[in-house]
Amino acid sequence: MIQAIFNELLTRYPELEVCKSEIYKAYEILAECYENGGKVLCCGNGGSAADCDHFVGELMKGFLKKRPLSPSEKEKFGEGFPADMLQKGLPAISLCAHTALMTAFDNDALPSLVFAQQVYAYADKNDVLLAFSTSGNSENAVYAAEAANAAGIKVISVTGQKPSRLGEASTVCVNLPESETFKVQELTLPVYHCLAAMLEERFFEI
Repeated sequence: MIQAIFNELLTRYPELEVCKSEIYKAYEILAECYENGGKVLCCGNGGSAADCDHFVGELMKGFLKKRPLSPSEKEKFGEGFPADMLQKGLPAISLCAHTALMTAFDNDALPSLVFAQQVYAYADKNDVLLAFSTSGNSENAVYAAEAANAAGIKVISVTGQKPSRLGEASTVCVNLPESETFKVQELTLPVYHCLAAMLEERFFEI
């Protein structure tokens, strides 16, 4: 089923054939992260920040499946608690969503290190950084990747087709076959939807 999900992506978006091996490698890295109890950290700017929030949302709650708690998990909650409404999640954090921290750090320190600060503070050995950047040269995303490398965690980047600083700092870089910002963004969404669906299929039976 996982392969079928991946094949559907390539059928619907045949232009992604050129980066299919990188997309699948990204899935393998994310799956390994979750197999080992890690979490995913996401960063990006503008539309890429929105992609971070979107992808995290697909991981943290049901995407194509409901992901209900098991009976034994539900029993841990007190009587009257609506445990039937809770869902299992894959731990993920959007580094773009912490307004107070980000504005304080921008004001008090160096703005271009705002993601690197969070990466270095959050990173555990089995975590993964996922950086979205249409150019691949956004300084704060590059610094985040370098902080991830320093912390010893893997980096996945999703960028446009041109070689970039972010790609050089990544464990795997998905170079989408476009260079114009909005066109890169149009291909970014189906890629992370596919990754979310593949991960959900792997980790949730129902």
